[in-house]
Amino acid sequence: MEVIGIINRSSGILMHISSLPGRYGIGDLGKGAYDFVDFLVKAGQKNWQVLPIGVTGFGDSPYQCFSAFAGNPYFIDLNEFIQDGYLTERDIEEKALYIDEDRVDYELLYKNKMSLLQMAYDNAKKDICEELRIFYEENIDWLRKFSIFMSIKKRYSDSSWLKWDKVYRIFDSPQVLEYEKNNLEHIYFWIFTQYMFFKQWRRLKKYANDREINIIGDLPIYVAEDSSDVWGNPELFNLDDDLYPLTISGCPPDDFSETGQLWGNPIYNWRAMEDLGYSWWIHRVEHSFKLFDILRIDHFRGFESYWEVEYGSKDAIDGSWVKGPGLKLFTKIEEKLGKLNIIVEDLGLNTVEVERMVVDSGFPNMRVIQFGLDLREDNTHTPHCHDKNCTVYTGTHDNHTIMGWLETLSNEGFQYVSEYFKLDEKEGLNWGIIRGTWASTANLAIAPMQDLLGLGDESRINTPGTGEGNWTWRMRRDVLSDELAERIKKLTEIYWR
Repeated sequence: MEVIGIINRSSGILMHISSLPGRYGIGDLGKGAYDFVDFLVKAGQKNWQVLPIGVTGFGDSPYQCFSAFAGNPYFIDLNEFIQDGYLTERDIEEKALYIDEDRVDYELLYKNKMSLLQMAYDNAKKDICEELRIFYEENIDWLRKFSIFMSIKKRYSDSSWLKWDKVYRIFDSPQVLEYEKNNLEHIYFWIFTQYMFFKQWRRLKKYANDREINIIGDLPIYVAEDSSDVWGNPELFNLDDDLYPLTISGCPPDDFSETGQLWGNPIYNWRAMEDLGYSWWIHRVEHSFKLFDILRIDHFRGFESYWEVEYGSKDAIDGSWVKGPGLKLFTKIEEKLGKLNIIVEDLGLNTVEVERMVVDSGFPNMRVIQFGLDLREDNTHTPHCHDKNCTVYTGTHDNHTIMGWLETLSNEGFQYVSEYFKLDEKEGLNWGIIRGTWASTANLAIAPMQDLLGLGDESRINTPGTGEGNWTWRMRRDVLSDELAERIKKLTEIYWR
């Protein structure tokens, strides 16, 4: 394959929408997002990387969403409804959206922000009915399944679709069609949430692009079991006659986990997908590039071969590697969509076949500073081993913050890192590592906002393998100072990013 890659040397910041500051309990597409774009401009940055922006469910993970296409209603800016007269300040004040402004409380959002969105819809629907109808028709290929799915899900107290009565578990059953006909009012609420999300997202993206800021999105390889994607397209997944997954995704045991990682996502029926010309994947990627300028694809090695275990397994030990579609999928995507700016996540222990697929794809892959400073040996993550065609991170959403990571090192390890980056307290330990990251030959360098702020692990956004307290960190309102922007800009200019 021949791809354009990320040609220009540049840098950026990883900052998820949920972590932006603001008045309404979670970062959204309002003032906090525009202020962050302005900060990126002041800081001389060209890229803003976000995590997946889909509708989160149980566990609140953006990597387990109810749809591969829908946007998260929690991110809708409520101020627009105030300005348009569909909500009042008092309406919002009567609904608690947070207890601690520095942490997202998803339970409160589920209860109260969704209630406010319902109120806004009830007040706005007569005025915008034509806009909603047009939006629905333009996106009917995914939006119909999503809106019906979410409406029936609410009827079943938000339980998984696999727990619904069987007649509703079949997307095109007579009972589902009858439900659709008789419940348009509730179905259109979910259409409304998507209309508002995409309206606000397009506005924000234009604001960023007009200021020469690229938005880097994140596309998980798998979709959630409890999703409109599986419910509405069962033929594309390895399911049994009762629509339960036959096998699910994960990773085998390694040095970090004796029992492996059991992710639980249904496995694709790659043969069926190939017979259909990979049309679902082409549509998914095309949709993503309407939202983002650059796309990071998670767990890229799973396209070469993936680890699957039987449905119902308690861990990922007894699984097997199964060949995936390889570059056939991406060749087909390129044929239909042209050359795309894609970053591939190839972290972890890879095989020769996976490494060959990454090279042959031409896509830039990932390097993480925290994985590269090993006393025993250097590796591809060590800065002096970087290629130009890669993206280097101080850390990802799954890592310690830089300051937290330094605390985990042995005395000998800390000494090595200090000497490698010439760290000193006066400059700031985090700044010495960011300096080394920006100095890398990698075309693109990214630091999470927490590292630029010098925060510890109390501010990390995710700790893999844990089920509570993740995805909740929010940035304080007063930290995006001109002084910080100038410091980032100076470093960026020194290293020609």
